Amino acid sequence: MNENGDIGLVGLAVMGANLALNIADHGFTVVVNNRTVGKIDEFLAGPAKGANVLGARSMQEMVSMLSKPRKIILMVKAGKAVDDYIDTLMPLLDKGDCIIDGGNSHFTDTMRRTQRVEAAGMLFVGCGVSGGEEGARRGPSMMPGGSSAAWPLVNPIFQSICAKTPDGNPCCDWVGDNGAGHFVKMTHNGIEYGDLQLIGESYQFLRDGLGLAPLQCSGAFSEWNKGELNSYLIEITADILAFRDADGSFLVDNILDAAGQKGTGKWTGVSSLDLSIPVTLIVEAVFARCLSASRDERTSASKILAGPDRKIAGNQKESIDNLCDALLASKIISYAQGFMLLRNAATEYSWNLDLGNIALMWRAGCIIRSGFLDHIKTACSQNHGLVSLLVDSYFRDVLAKSQNGWRKTVAQAAIAGIPMPAMSAALSFYDGYRCDRLPANLLQAQRDYFGAHTFERVDSPRGTFFHADWTGHGGKTASGSYNA
Repeated sequence: MNENGDIGLVGLAVMGANLALNIADHGFTVVVNNRTVGKIDEFLAGPAKGANVLGARSMQEMVSMLSKPRKIILMVKAGKAVDDYIDTLMPLLDKGDCIIDGGNSHFTDTMRRTQRVEAAGMLFVGCGVSGGEEGARRGPSMMPGGSSAAWPLVNPIFQSICAKTPDGNPCCDWVGDNGAGHFVKMTHNGIEYGDLQLIGESYQFLRDGLGLAPLQCSGAFSEWNKGELNSYLIEITADILAFRDADGSFLVDNILDAAGQKGTGKWTGVSSLDLSIPVTLIVEAVFARCLSASRDERTSASKILAGPDRKIAGNQKESIDNLCDALLASKIISYAQGFMLLRNAATEYSWNLDLGNIALMWRAGCIIRSGFLDHIKTACSQNHGLVSLLVDSYFRDVLAKSQNGWRKTVAQAAIAGIPMPAMSAALSFYDGYRCDRLPANLLQAQRDYFGAHTFERVDSPRGTFFHADWTGHGGKTASGSYNA
């Protein structure tokens, strides 16, 4: 074992402990620390016994045990804890040393921290890590950004421990400056929210609309996983639906329908509003979790609010096939919206994001990994100016083939009273995106009528604004034009 550690790791919760073992497996010596010192001893005597792992009881001891330039990764709760550790570490480190935040931090915090640490002559990396417990242990998707000079320092470790695509490419590459890595991870999580909600809506359609038992639902998802919907989330959904509780019943039926969330989906929605990008599906997925959490209200309302009985008549196989098309088409919309957000964030924050490489980073290891991402990688790599995945030839053709089943599914759900907020939002976005004349002309007229907010005309150049005296006594004074 190297007596000088190659990297320090702070935080031995599930993700940190597994990441430390992963790093050690690849020939690097890890120096670990935890706020509760007893956990260090438990880790060294248990999972890390015999591994290239050393324990440090304090930050001072950790710093003294690391080879220069020092690299320390923080696997702690996002927020104040990260800043507290930075406060503790900075006086102990030398110029050129690197602090890495591997938690789910908000990208604006990472921008601030990068500036602060760089001003002291040190380096900072905000690295999104996706894949959960298993990914951290066997190979996560990693999205590092921050001080560009840090990439040569962390590259050998990160690209060794990360997941690999089927053809051997590492699911980790430098994303961009300051908060770029954590922004990409946030967007990944937003798309994950969308994927999970779409799968949930499909499950409810099968369960309530078609009356399928959990094992039959599992069979449908298993079959879909053999085609274009092949993905980690579809695969585990099939497993979950077939899993039995201790008494032999299906465990999924015994789980309370109140979803939790940790905030990254909400952050994606807020960022989309800040950048004026309509990630409608992801936002609906966040709101669907909020609605699920209001379970007591829903239970009471279900006893007094009228509606159909959620049963769908007709050919069951045809309905299942249509649902498969609807899920695939909606999934395309989810990714298209996410990549629109990434493209606009790159412009807003001066990040040189390689969207094809980002798709590659998500190809394995992460929660949204799927064969589907190969097509996104190809689309973005072949056309760097691609404004939307929807106009790429592959995705355009899939949407054309899928939309009949998509429309029938959404219509059947609406008639039967089955909520499909994300799938319906996806279809509305698609129809809005392909519409050459939306009703915003009337909206602008209304705004000008009551607030003199002005409007543009179809027979004048863009950027030329007009105001009409709608009532005959409103005058010619107009409000200044601006976008919030």
